[in-house]
Amino acid sequence: MTKADLVEKLYFMAEYSKKESSDIVDCVFELLKSTLESGEDIKISGFGKFEVREKAARNGRNPQTGEPIEIAARKIITYMPSKTLKTTMNS
Repeated sequence: MTKADLVEKLYFMAEYSKKESSDIVDCVFELLKSTLESGEDIKISGFGKFEVREKAARNGRNPQTGEPIEIAARKIITYMPSKTLKTTMNS
């Protein structure tokens, strides 16, 4: 499913105009993005949880040359589906 698909579904299901549907989808994504950027987790009941985690710096190697390199510390986003969603998917 793409962003355009979400806009189309909102357009047909909620009877908003295409412009309003697009603005709503954009607003929701901006809200999610800004919340994750600030380091907060997002929990959507019945869907799942998006969590910001910090990965420590570590040693790795360049696969082409075999040369050791240091991989910098960084933040990642993980998703854990809710039990309700898992049950729905597997029934």
